[in-house]
Amino acid sequence: MTSSNKSLRTCTEGHKYYKSSDCPTCPTCEQERKPESGFLSQLSAPARRALEHNGITTVEQLSTFSEKEILQFHGMGPASLPKLRSALETSGLSFRAK
Repeated sequence: MTSSNKSLRTCTEGHKYYKSSDCPTCPTCEQERKPESGFLSQLSAPARRALEHNGITTVEQLSTFSEKEILQFHGMGPASLPKLRSALETSGLSFRAK
């Protein structure tokens, strides 16, 4: 049996949670702030935070970036690209050409 190095933490909102990494994100707070609709609601929390951190909250803003630029954001992985492409196509947009 392996031991876990998870530590009990409490966020500023009072939620208690266990984490094994240095990541300060509270899973309860993150779930509460997840959008109910729109393309950001389709993404994982790290991918969503990566876009928001870079000021991308609309598909119009997303279309000003290339796929390569998006993948360079911390927290964004290749598994999110199909969802982002689909969101852009639905709006008649696409990623910026390299």
